Amino acid sequence: VDGPTARALADAFRDFDADPRASVAVLWGEGGTFCAGADLKAIGTPDGNEVTEDGDGPMGPTRMRLTKPVIAAIAGHAVAGGLELALWCDLRVAEEDAVLGVFCRRWGVPLIDGGTVRLPRLIGEGRAMDLILTGRPVGAAEALGMGLVNRTVPTGTSRAAAERLAAEIAAFPQTCMRHDRLSLLEQSGLPEEEAMAGELAHGLHSLAEAAQGAARFAAGAGRHGAFNGR
Repeated sequence: VDGPTARALADAFRDFDADPRASVAVLWGEGGTFCAGADLKAIGTPDGNEVTEDGDGPMGPTRMRLTKPVIAAIAGHAVAGGLELALWCDLRVAEEDAVLGVFCRRWGVPLIDGGTVRLPRLIGEGRAMDLILTGRPVGAAEALGMGLVNRTVPTGTSRAAAERLAAEIAAFPQTCMRHDRLSLLEQSGLPEEEAMAGELAHGLHSLAEAAQGAARFAAGAGRHGAFNGR
């Protein structure tokens, strides 16, 4: 990912978040790999990734907090800044032969797209420190075991699996789902009392949708665990 690609990614996700027809996005890479990180050959050229205090992250959308979920479909490698892109996503579906890791360790390139923030929150400080200090490769099975990815699927199927998962999530009532998601992100690390107040504030936005759902349930929808969408 070079500078122009990073800007295009950020713009694409802004368009997605503003599009009322879109509920869930799937991020995937062409050519059999998710993302190998920033284009190191572009550093120091006009096409290099921008590193600034304000605006988008060097990899594009990594400083953005969207109102809708994004699923990473990981084939091949998700390493260095590519790992940070995957960490920015809400869920990660990885192929069985996928490889993840902080490969930028090899070249002295820092994690500045949320890697030192999101990685320990996701897998714990001890595991995150291991990956950050060693830069070692992590296979899909180990990544699943430590919670770095949410699902593993056969090679060549990550995009299709992620799109099926996206369709399942898109079928739910969206106001409640989106506020619960944002509440999880916003309450992370807060004192309990403050976090509970934040959760309630989000929940209040969902009461009308909850009343509609309760009415459908009372009318007989959902018998025997069935769910046919919102």
